[in-house]
Amino acid sequence: MGVNIQFSQSYHWLNSWILANVIQLATQDFCDRFVDYRIDPGRRLYDQMVMAARCGVANIAEGSARHSTSIETEMRLLDVARASFDELQGDIFNFLLRRKADVWPIGNADREAIWQMRLDPPQYSNSYLHDAARHILAQKAKFEPWLGNENPDIAANALLVLCLRENKMLQAQIQSQLEAFRQTGGFTENMTTERLEARKSQASMDGAPTCPKCGKPMLKRMQKKGHMQGREFWGCSDYPSCNGIKPL
Repeated sequence: MGVNIQFSQSYHWLNSWILANVIQLATQDFCDRFVDYRIDPGRRLYDQMVMAARCGVANIAEGSARHSTSIETEMRLLDVARASFDELQGDIFNFLLRRKADVWPIGNADREAIWQMRLDPPQYSNSYLHDAARHILAQKAKFEPWLGNENPDIAANALLVLCLRENKMLQAQIQSQLEAFRQTGGFTENMTTERLEARKSQASMDGAPTCPKCGKPMLKRMQKKGHMQGREFWGCSDYPSCNGIKPL
């Protein structure tokens, strides 16, 4: 697999990024309505919840934008996003505990409705930012009966379920990137492959000798250690599969 630099804002098509934006908007609305001076006189809880949701969105975007150049960085940032939604989930859980409110169990009709609600696949034109904004708002509207409910316990439980869904999405996304790395390697590995292929092609054009063992073009190499360190020689371009050498 060669090096392929992809469009850095392809995350607009990711359901994880779309749902993260829904959660960010819903968190901002929730805090405006229910996290007031009576439970948060210093406004720290408000800021922490809003920033946790914001960091989740930002790290998905930043991580996915690095997909072409560093799968490792992408996975690390997606994991940071997952941790941000864990933090937000903890604050919402505490909100419900303080109110001695019921946390919806698995099987609760509202919880299952939110968990099973499907997101529409994005359909973007060249004006993808305009289309993405409309798409996110349309997806948020699907959950509005719960997120926009005047009962803070319902709104909080709905946010809790969406955080759980988001974490499930990110976990699957990280696992998918890990599998892709196992199959194709990352940017560094593919850059090395590109360089070796270019050297092989150049060796063929320059009339380099062929390997006495396998017949493939040979490349100029240098002894890196030992008493002959610094000596140049011809080495098989298929090394380490083939260790054929010739004196320069």
